[in-house]
Amino acid sequence: MVIDSHEHMMLPTEMQLKMMDAAGVDQTILFCSAPHPEKASSLNEIEEEMSALYKVLTGNNSKEANIIRQKNNINDLVSVIKKYPNRFLGFGSVPLGMSLAETENWINDCIISNSLLGVGEFTPGNEQQILQLDTVFQAIETTAILPVWVHTFSPVTMKGIRLLMELCEKYPHIPVIFGHLGGTNWIEVIKFAKAHHNVYLDLSAAFASIATKMALIELPEKCLFSSDAPYGEPYLYRELIEFVSPSKEIAELALGNNIKELLHI
Repeated sequence: MVIDSHEHMMLPTEMQLKMMDAAGVDQTILFCSAPHPEKASSLNEIEEEMSALYKVLTGNNSKEANIIRQKNNINDLVSVIKKYPNRFLGFGSVPLGMSLAETENWINDCIISNSLLGVGEFTPGNEQQILQLDTVFQAIETTAILPVWVHTFSPVTMKGIRLLMELCEKYPHIPVIFGHLGGTNWIEVIKFAKAHHNVYLDLSAAFASIATKMALIELPEKCLFSSDAPYGEPYLYRELIEFVSPSKEIAELALGNNIKELLHI
């Protein structure tokens, strides 16, 4: 079974299903989305859609506004999963900046009660937001051990990645998926993952094809195929993995077997 381990919810859903079918993707792990760039047909329209994301990244939204937005996003996500249960599973977003008790309640009420399999995507725009992840990790330890998906490409710096690495060491029982393989810092991320059993490598938006190749060679059991659609094309990322993989068996691990084992599906 081929599983795209990271796509954002696209509209209309039928378009997303067609994209999956064209790539030979059986199931997708669906994530919430602030912008919807799949709607855009020009650079100006892309900029308009992405402005919503940039507002989140720069921390311009209030805590209350983020809570409302993310709760609505999860409701939309769950409705799609319920409509197509054989094609979609999901991760749910968690607002940063809440107290430990608030975060625990959120995970129970919005993640676990909706049968979502992990938390994220977190896209920290600065080091302070990465530090706020500590509360999320604490809450996961007291509710249910769930994987955490964190964006580690720009605007996240190597300093921010090191802070995330410290959280991985502080909470060794919590699986952490390094989204986009650390971007330009992919060598450091692969080396860290080799030394830490709870670290997994998302292969979408990799900085270069050699980064994907090295990840598959060094850590075949920790690599996760994903496209980050609508920002990437599932077909192209599947082809990349199959092309640079050292063997068919390793490609199959990355294309579905690893995420199945991680999420117990």
